[in-house]
Amino acid sequence: MRRSDFFVLILQCNRRLGAKRTLMFRIKKLDIFILKQFGLLFIGTFFICQFVLMMQFLWRYVDELIGKGLSIEILAQFFWYMGLMLIPQALPLAILLSSLISFGNMGESSELTAIKAAGISLMQAFRPLIIVVVMISGLSFYFQNVVGPEANKSFRQLLLSMKQKSPELEIPEGIFYDGIPNTNLYVHHKELETGMLYGVIIYRMNGGYEDAAIILADSGRLQSTAEKKHLLMTLYSGEWFENMQSQDMAGSASVPYRRETFSTKKIVLDFDGGFNMADVAGISSSAQSKSMGRIIHDIDSIREFNDSVGHAYYNEAKKTTFYLPQVSRKDSTTLSAELTAGSSDIDSVYARLSNSERLAAVKEAMSTIRMCTSELEMKGSYTQSLNRNERTHRIEAINKVTLSLSCLIFFFIGAPLGAIIRKGGLGVPVIISVLVFIIYYIFENSGMRMARDGNWTVWFGKWISTCVLTPVAIFFTYKANNDSVVFNVDLYINIISSMLGLRTKRHLYQKEVIITDPDYAGDAEKLERISREVEEYSQRHNLLRAPNPIKVFFRNGDDRRIREINNELEAIIEDLSNTKDIVVMNELNNYPVLATHAHTRPFRRRWLNVITGLFLPAGIFFYLRMCRFRLRLMRDLKTIIKTNGAIVERIRSRSVE
Repeated sequence: MRRSDFFVLILQCNRRLGAKRTLMFRIKKLDIFILKQFGLLFIGTFFICQFVLMMQFLWRYVDELIGKGLSIEILAQFFWYMGLMLIPQALPLAILLSSLISFGNMGESSELTAIKAAGISLMQAFRPLIIVVVMISGLSFYFQNVVGPEANKSFRQLLLSMKQKSPELEIPEGIFYDGIPNTNLYVHHKELETGMLYGVIIYRMNGGYEDAAIILADSGRLQSTAEKKHLLMTLYSGEWFENMQSQDMAGSASVPYRRETFSTKKIVLDFDGGFNMADVAGISSSAQSKSMGRIIHDIDSIREFNDSVGHAYYNEAKKTTFYLPQVSRKDSTTLSAELTAGSSDIDSVYARLSNSERLAAVKEAMSTIRMCTSELEMKGSYTQSLNRNERTHRIEAINKVTLSLSCLIFFFIGAPLGAIIRKGGLGVPVIISVLVFIIYYIFENSGMRMARDGNWTVWFGKWISTCVLTPVAIFFTYKANNDSVVFNVDLYINIISSMLGLRTKRHLYQKEVIITDPDYAGDAEKLERISREVEEYSQRHNLLRAPNPIKVFFRNGDDRRIREINNELEAIIEDLSNTKDIVVMNELNNYPVLATHAHTRPFRRRWLNVITGLFLPAGIFFYLRMCRFRLRLMRDLKTIIKTNGAIVERIRSRSVE
């Protein structure tokens, strides 16, 4: 049975059975039908969205996978944890796309029309899917609150372990790399093809800072040993500086450090190059690895710690005193007493110093200021990281709610849009889904970054995307439930054509069945009278003259005479359209479609004209548009006179024949 036949059967049951009993039967069958349509599409679109998100997420970590010799088991864990993390993000997009396609298909096949003809509103058709989407929203929250934190923790632990494998491929350029135990390695440049490292600096601290060694080399190569337990560092053209203070130097001269110049040097570094799982202690403290309950519990501890740090810095700042440099002995006691008693200020004390003492005071003050500035910058950076940690926890807690609500919001955007545009398949729905998701992503990502950096409040940054899309969902649902033509392309084409003053051509065709013939004689007399009235109007109104802007925008007025002439002419055209004469029919298509008020006022309502006149750019546009309509009306009136003459001449020639 076809789907259209299914709805016809419903209508027949509605006629035969009682209204109440039939309503229950109809809604039950219809719910099952809609759920099947949506469910199959949702499963397909979910896997598509999940695949796209995983590929986009994979590009961020592709360097961690290539060339590491990872086993299939490790790669399977990597993709498994990645998929679990991205499920809450794939659900809203899948709901949006599947609802768009399902209701677009039903609208394109006129099934929505049959549903409404059966007395079922669009919201009643949405009812089973609303229940399903609410359940999906709950599932999304469960994944974010229970599955997501554990998957995020395992994913980050696995990613950190992958970074520590084969470190010769992980050493960055231009910064110190501390992935090797008791060693900091700096590389100015590296060649991936040959594996050569250039501009190498190595800091080794085998026995602590007292036995620190600094190694400089022009180039080098880092390789793993066969058992993957050590790293072999081959250096070329370098120097070795090593602190000797902790070594036993008895019986020899006291040497603070030793220096060695070498052309080739091999160093063995302790490092387990095999794949070992990293420690999860530092990873579990991140907000992404916590559930809602743990985040709420930890926020109080984080705030208490941040407040204690702030109070400690504040108390320390109150105890800080800036001292003057020491002056001569005979003045030091007097100056200290004066400063303590408050009988003198800094300027007077500075004036009593000699030039050399003033220079020393300024140098010491500058040194103190630099030290305090550096200390304040360090404290500011630390407190900023503490505040960022608190904001991150609050953002993650709100994100679990907003991402779940986005499933419901995207449904009320996709389903009404599908019912409005009535286009199924993967063409228009995919384009609209991508546009909606891009808008959502821009607001969501921008709000998250601004809230994380402290530029916006957390609640505003995380709720901005929801607050923007919720009115859009309500608007589309309202328009779809009331059979709105908000996406009717012809409507917008007509509006744009009217604003730009584009002409609408007349299209009349000869009728196959004519009930009454036209009154040729009466129509000819009326056309001659209309021609005289048009000539009289043209002489009385100079359409080439620009109108007064004050009268146009701020006073009432309308050209009733043109409207009357147009009504009379349209009545004659309607009567003559019943003709069998091809010549008359062709001449009727030459009549222009008159704009009866556009040459006098931009809008029919006075308040719109006033607003347009006050807003200068729009006022200039509509004033020039009105002048254009005046010129067009002048040409149309000439065309009417010419066409009237041709039709009257044709009617008279018919009467003679």
